[in-house]
Amino acid sequence: MGASRLTSRRRQDLGSKWARVTMAILSTIGVIDTGSITLNKWGWIGDLTCPGGLEGCDQVLNSPWGSLIRVNESSIPLSVLGFISYLIILFMAILPLTSIFNDKKNNISRLTWWGLFYTSTAMFVFSLILIFIMIFKIKAFCFFCLLSSVISFVLLLLNIIGGAWDDYGKLIFRGFLISLIVILSGLFWSSSVDSLGKDIAQDIQGIPPTVISKSSPEQVNLAEHLTKQGAVMYNAYWCPHCHDQKEMFGKEATEKLHLVECAKDGLNNKRELCERKGITGFPSWEFNGSIESGVKSLEELANMSNYKKTNDF
Repeated sequence: MGASRLTSRRRQDLGSKWARVTMAILSTIGVIDTGSITLNKWGWIGDLTCPGGLEGCDQVLNSPWGSLIRVNESSIPLSVLGFISYLIILFMAILPLTSIFNDKKNNISRLTWWGLFYTSTAMFVFSLILIFIMIFKIKAFCFFCLLSSVISFVLLLLNIIGGAWDDYGKLIFRGFLISLIVILSGLFWSSSVDSLGKDIAQDIQGIPPTVISKSSPEQVNLAEHLTKQGAVMYNAYWCPHCHDQKEMFGKEATEKLHLVECAKDGLNNKRELCERKGITGFPSWEFNGSIESGVKSLEELANMSNYKKTNDF
């Protein structure tokens, strides 16, 4: 009888195999979801198809909260954090299912269940913060963000159900601590991003932030050259990357550029033109009928437009 209970106990310590397999499948979907967003943000893949409307996804992903860290014109997309988290969950979900640690399978299984619990709890709580920001701050809908939130919730649920936990009191206590840490960290990050966004915000809906930097004569010459060459910059008033691009030119040079507002609620927008041109990311540059998405350095724009003068911007 004692031996039977011990065997049953050891089997129970491994938890549910189907839960691990399901978590591995879901985390793979999460890797694809966040990985696609990251590669798109870095310009390594083309445009994404967003159910429910591409503009909402663009508005959310290109908002100040779409970046984890921003340094000058460079940024690390927030999706990188999700991508890494899903990879960690995928690794911990399948590790005990392999034959690598057969002699220590019970210990590996127990450690990975705790690791899965910590990670999935942190992801779910942080996703709630992001959903709150999406609804009440950005006021737009992003299918990819909602999908990631649902996946993180199901991962946590599978972990709680399939982990064969002995002490749910300990589980709840540790979950509370993790949630508290994530909430405090998330609110600190959100408020810092919000403060940064307010520094360049406008009170009037539909008008882009004011360009603050001063243009050099070389920057003005480049802007005039781009306009003469028929170059067009498609942008949206709410897009921080569009503002970064304009700041690279400076106030005086930006006034020389041919700018097209694509947001449907933007002032003097040309939404239909943007749709005909197939503009899905901001900013986008058009040169001789060819569309190039993403922020470009002034040197890149000079080369793309055959600017013959000095490139000392």
